[in-house]
Amino acid sequence: MSEAELARIERELDDLRKRCDTLRSEIARVYLGNPELIEWVVIAAISGGHVLLEGVPGLGKTVLVKTLARTLEVKFSRIQFTPDLMPADITGTNILIEREGGGRKFEFQPGPIFSNLILADEINRATPKTQSALLEAMQEASVTVSGRKYTLEEPFLVAATQNPIEMEGTFPLPEAQLDRFFFKLKISPASEQQIVDILDATTGPDSQEPRPSMNGRELLRLRSLARELPVSEAVKRLVAKTVTFTDPGSPHAAPLAKKYLRCGASPRGAQAMLLAAKALALLAGRFHVERSDVERAAPHALRHRVLRNFEGEAEGVDPDRIVEEALANAKIAR
Repeated sequence: MSEAELARIERELDDLRKRCDTLRSEIARVYLGNPELIEWVVIAAISGGHVLLEGVPGLGKTVLVKTLARTLEVKFSRIQFTPDLMPADITGTNILIEREGGGRKFEFQPGPIFSNLILADEINRATPKTQSALLEAMQEASVTVSGRKYTLEEPFLVAATQNPIEMEGTFPLPEAQLDRFFFKLKISPASEQQIVDILDATTGPDSQEPRPSMNGRELLRLRSLARELPVSEAVKRLVAKTVTFTDPGSPHAAPLAKKYLRCGASPRGAQAMLLAAKALALLAGRFHVERSDVERAAPHALRHRVLRNFEGEAEGVDPDRIVEEALANAKIAR
């Protein structure tokens, strides 16, 4: 690559990074919760991954996703998951319409999945049959209806929410679908000062409206540049070891993993860790990935991929503890 071409890419990247900083600032004007949560949602968008937001009602999960859609200038759809929601309510269906010249024909009516950013609200309230309608879309960015495949427009992101404490009338996501989520982000209750800030912003005469900061094309370009960042062999080995050490069947498994897990993280978890680390490096203005990027990304990328056994569930062992121990062992392993 010539020096002129390299300089052009650096200028483009600098402009996109500034736009991304503005995007986060605009989201923070409306979503007054955890600033770090905003960062991780943006990281997932840059990495091209889907996000599972877990928190009790009233913490602004829906507000966060809707604000992200406004600042990104992309098509947005909200799907409220309920026990009676059917797969066709998500993907769409063929309907019979009248022809102009007479007669009838079947025509495909796209469902709300045909957007750039999908909010799957209270995803664990729908039946497994309906939840599975998202599987193909999340993995392949396409849906199949009546034997015909329809490709979804990029960027395509799913942000799902679920309530961790309400179990009646819910259907826990199966492991195969959990693994499709790039991140699982846990939303903590707001602090006293955050609640005061929320009251000031939402109970006054004027409400904050975010300004568009980036479009879908620019997001895809930023995603492409992030994937091109070089990664050292040592960093890749750290990612691989961390995932391996969560496998209870591995001879090198972390003690907590051996005792409390029935299944460790998958290679998809390693992909999520590394892609997130690349996005972190890019937003920090670095053209290489550091070990600290991997360490920051690990809990969010792996906590939903390490599956506890009966003993782990009974004792309430936090999956983050297991991931933390696996990462610590991976850092000192040879």
